[in-house]
Amino acid sequence: MDLYYSIVSPPCQTVLLVAKKLGITFNLKETNPHLPEVRENLKKINPQHTIPTLVDDGHVIYESYAIVIYLIEKYGKDDSLYPKDPKVRSVVNQRLFFDNGLLFRSTIEHVECLVRKTRQMTDEIGAKLKKALGLLESYVTERQFAAADHLTIADICLLSNVTTLGMMQYDLEPYPGIKGLAS
Repeated sequence: MDLYYSIVSPPCQTVLLVAKKLGITFNLKETNPHLPEVRENLKKINPQHTIPTLVDDGHVIYESYAIVIYLIEKYGKDDSLYPKDPKVRSVVNQRLFFDNGLLFRSTIEHVECLVRKTRQMTDEIGAKLKKALGLLESYVTERQFAAADHLTIADICLLSNVTTLGMMQYDLEPYPGIKGLAS
């Protein structure tokens, strides 16, 4: 399987972590989709020209959640990472949608302000991230893991964003549950 990725990308980190948990190895293709020539080549297999992109025996999958669900369903030895029980899976999905819709977006906005300097840090951007982190803190305070009584893909996806914030030296002291998730 070929995985087009960048190690600094939280969604790519998620795919790599799930693969490691499943014992899967990839033919890794380090990719920078911001370079025009790379974007054009990637567009040949992925019309969104985004990473991560997985090619498994000619089958192309992009979007990290779709990739990790595919990997678990095809290569997982059990359903612990993505439980089949509808009630448990609904909470896992809820946390995945929370991650995609709020935490990841807030994290990336914060990173863009600090690293890329493509926009100014505003009180609104800071407040969105604090709101997302407050919600995540409540999830991991309710139980040891974000969605179930054991590790699921929700934890791995959320961890990738928390790790990014840690690399940016974001102050996670007010969030002891999140700090515990990252350790």
